[in-house]
Amino acid sequence: MNSPLAGTPPRRALAQCLLGLALLAVAPWAAAQDYPSHPVRIIVPFAAGGPADVYARILARGLQESLGQPFIIDNRPGAGSLIGTDAVAKSAPDGYTLLLMSNTHTVNESLFATKPYVLLRDFAPIAPINASELVLVTRSTLPVNNLGELLKLARAKPGSLSYASSGPGTPYHMAGELFKVMAGVSIVHIPYRGSSGARTDVLGGQVDMMFDAVPTMSEHIRGGKVKAMGTTGTARSAVMPDVPTIAEAGVPKYEATIWLGLMAPKATPAAIVARLNTEVSRLVTRPETARAWTAQGATPMVMSVADFTRYVEADIAKWARIVKISGAKPEQ
Repeated sequence: MNSPLAGTPPRRALAQCLLGLALLAVAPWAAAQDYPSHPVRIIVPFAAGGPADVYARILARGLQESLGQPFIIDNRPGAGSLIGTDAVAKSAPDGYTLLLMSNTHTVNESLFATKPYVLLRDFAPIAPINASELVLVTRSTLPVNNLGELLKLARAKPGSLSYASSGPGTPYHMAGELFKVMAGVSIVHIPYRGSSGARTDVLGGQVDMMFDAVPTMSEHIRGGKVKAMGTTGTARSAVMPDVPTIAEAGVPKYEATIWLGLMAPKATPAAIVARLNTEVSRLVTRPETARAWTAQGATPMVMSVADFTRYVEADIAKWARIVKISGAKPEQ
């Protein structure tokens, strides 16, 4: 078969080859500049009303303003986030279906023996969004007023107390499992399909306690609907400085947080991933956004794509150790 450059003078042939290579190199970046040309869907594999959903909607509004196309939130909770996450994994890698993820996903890498996807094999990390402390609260009618009294009651009546979570593998679940191991207590896990249902039943007194994000639970604490036992950061929360950390209140070295990020199907063009990283980073570092989130107890996170990828890798390894120590199971 004759080459399409057959008979072409060598210098001209070389120039045409170089031009072709240059166009191939530029094409993805040109496509990224045109992105998005139609609506983008962000699948949130958690129930509406929880922190992930709330911040996803803030993110969607900001991206819509900066990129000029609708960013539509699609809540698909269930199976500890596996259902919605798998839907993104099976989507076209074109930047028009994204995943709102959390450290639920890094936990699930070791919590579930089998899954329809592998996080860093099937997804491209884009950018982190923010991190929030959790707070351990009890129903208002539980006869305890501080963490010391809660630990005393739990140790006196092993297996009689319960804690709610938004589902297996979620930060709320793993914060509870870590607490049980480090405090040496037996408390029954009651999983829900989302944090809203768990929160409702703790507020209503059907479940004894739960770990929840500070921004979501703080108003219920101030209203006296639940009792705060302690926060999960290394220092007291700026939102509720009168509440001790769990580490200082009776479980030394205890720490647990919830963080959120954005991912895309693995083969999504690097130029689109890079553009989204830039836009998300710009959004979360706006002074008004940073001030509002800090006041709520959420800390904006900014990383390059490479740094965020390393962060996800490290978090997978961290939670693998905790899952092994705690003996946590998906059905718990």
